[in-house]
Amino acid sequence: MATQDTPLNDVVRQVTQRIRDRSQERRALYERRMADQHGRGVHRGELSCGNLAHGFAACGETDKGRLKLMNSANLGIISSYNDMLSAHQPLEFFPETIKDAARAMGSTAQFAGGVPAMCDGVTQGQPGMELSLYSREVIAMAAAVGLSHNMFDGTIFLGVCDKIVPGLFISAARFGHLPATFVPAGPMTSGLPNKEKARIRQLYAEGKVGRDELLQAESDSYHGPGTCTFYGTANSNQLMMEIMGLHLPGASFVNPGTPLREALTRYAAEQTIRNTEAGGDYRPFYKQVDEKAIVNAMVGLLASGGSTNHTLHLVAMAAAAGLTITWDDFTALSAVVPSMTRIYPNGQADVNHFQAAGGMSLLIRELLGAGLIHQDIATVFGTDMSAYTQEPFLEDGKLVWREGPTESLDRDVLRPVTEAFAPTGGLTVLDGNLGRGVIKVSAVEAEHRVVEAPVRIFDDQNQLKAAFEAGELDRDVVVVVRFQGPKANGMPELHKLTPFLGVLQDRGFKVALVTDGRMSGASGKVPAAIHMTPEAIDGGPLARLKEGDVVRLDANSGELRVLVEADEWSKRTLADANLEHYHSGLGRELFAGFRHLAMGAEEGAGVFGGFEADDLARQQQQIQEEDA
Repeated sequence: MATQDTPLNDVVRQVTQRIRDRSQERRALYERRMADQHGRGVHRGELSCGNLAHGFAACGETDKGRLKLMNSANLGIISSYNDMLSAHQPLEFFPETIKDAARAMGSTAQFAGGVPAMCDGVTQGQPGMELSLYSREVIAMAAAVGLSHNMFDGTIFLGVCDKIVPGLFISAARFGHLPATFVPAGPMTSGLPNKEKARIRQLYAEGKVGRDELLQAESDSYHGPGTCTFYGTANSNQLMMEIMGLHLPGASFVNPGTPLREALTRYAAEQTIRNTEAGGDYRPFYKQVDEKAIVNAMVGLLASGGSTNHTLHLVAMAAAAGLTITWDDFTALSAVVPSMTRIYPNGQADVNHFQAAGGMSLLIRELLGAGLIHQDIATVFGTDMSAYTQEPFLEDGKLVWREGPTESLDRDVLRPVTEAFAPTGGLTVLDGNLGRGVIKVSAVEAEHRVVEAPVRIFDDQNQLKAAFEAGELDRDVVVVVRFQGPKANGMPELHKLTPFLGVLQDRGFKVALVTDGRMSGASGKVPAAIHMTPEAIDGGPLARLKEGDVVRLDANSGELRVLVEADEWSKRTLADANLEHYHSGLGRELFAGFRHLAMGAEEGAGVFGGFEADDLARQQQQIQEEDA
């Protein structure tokens, strides 16, 4: 097993300490609540006979007997399985594998509940996408409903994609007195090369190929069970879970339907039982996931060019565990964390190529060796992070872990820290008189990172296609798509814009996007200032823009501003937009409350309002009264 060869990087240490300091009261309250819950009883021993009888009425006699005795562990399974979406279809058979493994250890497992799982690939550019971000909160609450029966000594979370894992993580944090293991399904095997897929999409945007050719290319790309193989939010989720020690070592990118995948699922159940009080090595989530684990996730995302969606999700996830992180933390870490991978859209390889080149074991080995991640965090594997330089194998049908590669097998895909593709992580905060946003430049060539041009303003992403086809955008242009934030319409992904903007850039124009919406980890080669906050509907500066205003986006200096005199800018009235068409149809009316409660993008765009906010405010008031 690898160890930390050098002391922890000063910036990593400082960011970790800042998070610890600013979260001190909030985290203390969180830990106290989790300890109180543990003290009240973490399993079915707290239930009355009538409660318990309902809880195991449908079980077989063997499981029923074990549940009555109270001296064995019972695992609660929360799953995002459905058979429509490729990433979650493989999860169909995982519960039976988990139950069988638990029985073999003299314990039990029950399917506690299912959570919804929507696919941004299906809903992209459609009204359903406006439910996407808020599905994170629905998932967290649905998982909480399943676990609220208090029948369980430990939890197993089955989920993969964009909002699913963050939602499950939030629930795991709120049931933090229980051990929790996250079990992935794995990526689909490789299909049509990403470069060819992107080429066909752009040709279609230009009208040079028809829908039949486009559909065939998409079908050849997304062709079987498993997670999409590009490095977007879904695969960023898997990396984060592993580098926080919530997966088994090497579990993230093993293809579904293989003997190794099944063996890892079985072992995850066995290890979760070991991590319960009944198993003798109690490892509750709340003692495992702290500011060090969160910093590891941030560093892993930056080193790998992960999804910008996690500048929202990871903020919300950390908050659920009583920790406050900011976009400035990401920027500070990005300055010292090198870019070590080239996975589409930051390159042409997919996650299967990354796995073959050395995968998570080599990435973690390099980050540990350079002092860029914390080794001393507790993991579900029962070790610290040093064990995560190992890879799983089957030897005569038995699951074993062996040391992973010490050098990359493909330096076009994965490089060591000392030979990184770039010295920084390629993510930064943009700030100026247009507000604050984030930009990911790992896929943006250096010559495209500074754009100064007149704006063209859209209040709906569908308007851009018409302007493009009419030739109205054939010039240097900063495209502004506003009223796309969490309060306006749920903050949908805006990937529909990518091919059009890419074509304009390829024609030689200076092009950038500025939006209070999302673009995620597949944001691509065009510089995009996303998650702008405050959002336009909330009085944000984007609502002051007028057609033809010149905007300067400088990804190198972190500047985003409109070149308008301050006096004139301050006197401008705010534009308004009719958003009624966003608020009904396909269930959108059911999410009106979520839109009303939504917090800003830098606060995670969540609707829970800060779990401890009221208690902390009362606590502060009490201190002030005592001082008076």
